[in-house]
Amino acid sequence: MSRKKGTRSLWRRAQGRLAALCLAVCVVAATAPGLFAEVGKAEAVYDKSVALVIGIEQYLMAPPVPGAVEEAKQVARVLRQLGFEEITELYSKAATSRRVHQVLADMLTKQAGRMGRMVVFFAGHTGIARDGKGRDVGYLVPVDVQLNNAGKSLSVETFKDFTRRSGFTHTVLIVDGPFRGWDAGALKPMGPQMNAETRTVQVIAAADKGEQSARTGGKTLFGQALITGLLGEADLDQNGWLTVSELGAYIKRQVDAASSGAQHVTSVRIEGNGDAVLLRKAARIPVHESASDAPSGREAAKAQYEQALALLQGGKYAEEALARLERAIQADPTFGPAYILKSYLRLEVLPQLDEALAAAEQAVKHAPEDSEAFYTLGLIQEKLGHHKEAEQAFLQAAKLNPDNPEVYFALGTLYADQLADHRKSIEAFRRYLELGGAHGRARAAVSQADEAGSRAPGSSEP
Repeated sequence: MSRKKGTRSLWRRAQGRLAALCLAVCVVAATAPGLFAEVGKAEAVYDKSVALVIGIEQYLMAPPVPGAVEEAKQVARVLRQLGFEEITELYSKAATSRRVHQVLADMLTKQAGRMGRMVVFFAGHTGIARDGKGRDVGYLVPVDVQLNNAGKSLSVETFKDFTRRSGFTHTVLIVDGPFRGWDAGALKPMGPQMNAETRTVQVIAAADKGEQSARTGGKTLFGQALITGLLGEADLDQNGWLTVSELGAYIKRQVDAASSGAQHVTSVRIEGNGDAVLLRKAARIPVHESASDAPSGREAAKAQYEQALALLQGGKYAEEALARLERAIQADPTFGPAYILKSYLRLEVLPQLDEALAAAEQAVKHAPEDSEAFYTLGLIQEKLGHHKEAEQAFLQAAKLNPDNPEVYFALGTLYADQLADHRKSIEAFRRYLELGGAHGRARAAVSQADEAGSRAPGSSEP
């Protein structure tokens, strides 16, 4: 029984890391030129598309939110690609309480035409308070407001008041942070069907009450899934139309897997029964099994790689995914993401260490700026007993991405278990904890080191 539990636990962790890895490399691939042959704008549905994008990194009276501005700018860029012709961007000091409320009020006066859509995106601090009836009320914190001041923040009730007076048919609020505050009866399941002409207000929030928006590689899991989803990956039924309900379901699935179920994305309608459309695009070029019919070079590699990702993100068909990666490499032997994913598969999902090492060496050759390539190489070298080579690979991964806690945990265990370097082990574990890691081994090692230091001669402790 214990062995089965251990196997399930290992597979759960492998699934979590695989989801995070897929998100990281998918963001790079999805933003590369030429990934989609054609991205269609939803002008066939809407005659007006406006957005308000808010990213607050440096607060006046609250801790910073690293990466919030860059994430918001990414969202703004993608929304422009999706046909949003009017986008107001408020970053850090510009996102005051007065300015945010003013911009929303101005949006109410815009002529939305027969069919209009409005998207509000927020990355920054959020809060959840209780109203007079004991109900949760979520709010977005502007740059000049204290964290616990719900009165001067933008609450979900205020947002609902704005939307009721708005002329837009479809309104969407996307929040990268914990957010709540709608009636339980409004928590209707969001199906994939599109009801384009029915008025609706929809919300996608990164986390539930008491949770945090988890990060990997210095970026939030939610933000990475949001970007890849908006670029077309969330078109779950592959009909060329991306709706908000599909986007919410896609993000929820990705974040749940990457966080091992610790973070719960919320996707709901809070008014109406419609489903906003975000994207309509041309169908992907089918990948034929016949080499004479298949596209050649980089495009063929990307197509095969995307299919491998889709198979793995569904949690099944690892062998078929590996076959797709082999075809990607055959189509373009310099396509780094395929080697990275193959090396991981051969390390943890379909173990074959010789193949894993060969793929990892090609990954660092063809993707020398990708931290994940070196991190996976380090894991493989350590498993093979090449401890100094593993150390060098982990150090390079940390250099390329100094905000990935898992790299420092790997270094900490390597120094402790294989290289007998207690000082470096504690340094690595300490950095891991500073970046938000929570593994008990790291906490215990640092705690013991601190206690030993306090008892050392010359210590100021009594």
